[in-house]
Amino acid sequence: MSEADPATAADSARNHLVAALHDVARRDRAALRRVYDLTSAKLFGICLRISNDRAAAEDILQDVYIKIWNRAGRFDASRASPITWLCAIARNAAIDWQRASGRVATAPEDAALAIADERLRADESIEEMQETGRIHHCIDALDERAGTAIRAAFFDGLTYADLAERMNVPLGTMKSWIRRGLQRLKGCLEDG
Repeated sequence: MSEADPATAADSARNHLVAALHDVARRDRAALRRVYDLTSAKLFGICLRISNDRAAAEDILQDVYIKIWNRAGRFDASRASPITWLCAIARNAAIDWQRASGRVATAPEDAALAIADERLRADESIEEMQETGRIHHCIDALDERAGTAIRAAFFDGLTYADLAERMNVPLGTMKSWIRRGLQRLKGCLEDG
């Protein structure tokens, strides 16, 4: 028996998650459970990294799945991968919590070690590596300012104001850099 093709396995995992999200949009509770089972470890890691507080990350994660329940009908598989869409919801919920609580520091790298070992299945891991590789390739193709700002915003959870202060530029300039960078990033990802 031969090993499964990694690309086929990744496509299968993606299609399974897309189908589950479509079922969630039809208010199928079992589908929400499937989405949770497939994604909770990754989304919890995002919440923990941004909040730097395990109890808060658990609360944020609950809010994330409520948002997924309410917004699943808006998901468009032709515009984004399901895991990218879900990660954006988690990231935004964690940043909203951070702003509301008055906290602005992100978690140290060691915080990731506190997460339970809920490793991705091989097919999910392959899909994630392919998606991550494409994203990093496209970010690397951006000019240095935009690439640095987008990495800090999306991977570290920094706000426009944080970035403007860090890079010593006006807030409007930072927003323009990121907006133009995201437009070029979207074009690159769509071409890839």
